[in-house]
Amino acid sequence: MSLTDMPYPHAAENDVIVRVHAAGFTPGELDWPGTWTDRAGRDRTPSVPGHELSGVVVELGYGTTGLSVGQRVFGLADWTRNGTLAEYTAVEARNLAPLPADIDHTLAAALPISGLTAWQGLFDHGRLTTGQTVLIHGAAGGVGSIAVQLAREAGARVIGTGRSSDRDRVLALGADTFLDLQTEQLGDDGEADVVFDVIGGDILDRSAALVRAGGTLVTIAMPPKVRPKDGRAVFFVVEPDRARLTDLAARLRDGRLKPVIGAVRSLGAAPAAFAPATRTRGKTIIRVTEG
Repeated sequence: MSLTDMPYPHAAENDVIVRVHAAGFTPGELDWPGTWTDRAGRDRTPSVPGHELSGVVVELGYGTTGLSVGQRVFGLADWTRNGTLAEYTAVEARNLAPLPADIDHTLAAALPISGLTAWQGLFDHGRLTTGQTVLIHGAAGGVGSIAVQLAREAGARVIGTGRSSDRDRVLALGADTFLDLQTEQLGDDGEADVVFDVIGGDILDRSAALVRAGGTLVTIAMPPKVRPKDGRAVFFVVEPDRARLTDLAARLRDGRLKPVIGAVRSLGAAPAAFAPATRTRGKTIIRVTEG
């Protein structure tokens, strides 16, 4: 990976061109097929990674409605097009939501994937309701930390898991209980109505036994090989949702939601941020445009 010049993006029908102020990425996205190919499976290298952005609309494509030039926006870029780690990027207008003037671009860029994934996992797929118990793996991470806050506000009992160094952070986010995956046994806190997994592997396999009858195991890591005996198992990929992004932004303004940002780096430092040895608590944000 390297910092280089790319052609100014083309605004297709229903697209907007966004001048990116801040962008987010997922460390594992370089392994996704869509990072290197288009929707038809054709090679599209060299490609620009990153799928979360906050910035300002500078151009409208033909037929684009709902947004205007000069408007602050945030949201998701398509999985199979050039992404957000660039000064300008083309995005489908429906994937973006207006960004209030008093929300910093850095905070906004930490919200799209983590916020939408957490909401869709808990409520759309997990069907979590007030009074139920949810177990959230990786509760100190980008998705997990948002999920803890949303579940707590919904009136659920929250069990968060992670490393021992994450305990105080997860409890401060609103979890009722913390489980150290390195030293404590899964199941010590009983069964859960919803188990939300972001880790996969052995943790995902063992989590199936923790789901109460009628409950749901939800994962974004991989299709589950072990399913709950008397419940559902759901693997999903986050989808854009302008209305939900607007709701998440309102929660951010009200102080009801606080994304955990681990580091803020320049665009020139973005290649190093993808290195396997580079890991921070929370979300790494790339500051593309200053001011």
